[in-house]
Amino acid sequence: MSSGTGLDAEYEELRATVERFARREIAPVIADLYEREQFPYEIVAAMGEMGLFGLPFPTEYGGMGGDYFAFCVALEELARVDSSVAITLEAGVGLGAMPIYRFGTEAQKQRWLPDLCAGRALGAFGLTEPSGGSDAGGTRTTARREGDQWVINGSKAFITNSGTRITSLVTVTAVTGDPSEGATRGISAIIVPAGTPGFTVAKPYSKVGWLSSDTHELAFADCRVPAANLLGEEGRGYAQFLRTLDEGRIALAALSVGLAQGCIDESLRYVDERAAFGHKISEYQVLQFKIADMEARTHTARLAWHDAAAKLLAGRTFKREAAIAKLVASEAAMANAREATQIFGGYGFINDSPVGRFYRDAKILEIGEGTSEVQRTLIARDLGLPART
Repeated sequence: MSSGTGLDAEYEELRATVERFARREIAPVIADLYEREQFPYEIVAAMGEMGLFGLPFPTEYGGMGGDYFAFCVALEELARVDSSVAITLEAGVGLGAMPIYRFGTEAQKQRWLPDLCAGRALGAFGLTEPSGGSDAGGTRTTARREGDQWVINGSKAFITNSGTRITSLVTVTAVTGDPSEGATRGISAIIVPAGTPGFTVAKPYSKVGWLSSDTHELAFADCRVPAANLLGEEGRGYAQFLRTLDEGRIALAALSVGLAQGCIDESLRYVDERAAFGHKISEYQVLQFKIADMEARTHTARLAWHDAAAKLLAGRTFKREAAIAKLVASEAAMANAREATQIFGGYGFINDSPVGRFYRDAKILEIGEGTSEVQRTLIARDLGLPART
């Protein structure tokens, strides 16, 4: 993947291509979209045409034949400019399409992946529930088998890409199996196509950040889908999605590094332009030290996600490394956003400034796809420390 501190030629070419796209196509329009809380449909379509949604998938399903590292490289470059666009790609690939690729039948892959890989459609990942938060094992949504159908009842919360006009499916986790009927109770994953009767998408959340990202609460009331929409084995949905989350943490770490790097980019530009007390503020050691610390955090976090991705691609265990990468990178993003806002002063507190957006977007990175506390718990358990009894 890399040589020394740089990327191999193919990854560097991808990185540079996405960087140019982000600077030329996203940067000029994202402030207005963000202010109006508009989903970036034209940007998503352009990313689809570039093949970004298909990066880690085989060509037989419409993908680009790349790998997960390439996908994360793209995420980092997008997030240097805007995280709403980056999380749309991250969730569309890592949470929408990847479970179908990893666990779906050939028929499911042939039906859903071509449009998802092309960016013509988006998939969503329905795990979190209003009463559950990080306790995904406490799923209350149920799916009852009736003949050749699943009947789903329950709700999901904070689901990305779930209500756009190009959303094609949401894969939901639900409790299946009635012990009174001799069945084994477990959590299964079931594909619910958009527009299915009984599937309701609530109005968008009023969020602090990610204002151009699509996020909703979902409700299922006697929602019926074919039995063939079961994803993977019955009762194995929770285990499947734990694997999905492990991979997703690497992707979110890469996104976090992008935001952290974006804070450095903007701060370097600003201190070279701004003067105070007769000098460019770049000459003041206090600001130099702030930016040096920002660079150290970002560099360390980038190494962490590179390491986790390398283990994933090598087929090695990567749960601990993914948790470390997500923890270190998300906290680096939050710290860099805070410092960049301080460097910019009042201008950093303006919503339409890049730094203002970075500051608003950074906090969710310490929460989404497992809080920092969850990451620390995963790391501790992997080190052999005892679980709470």
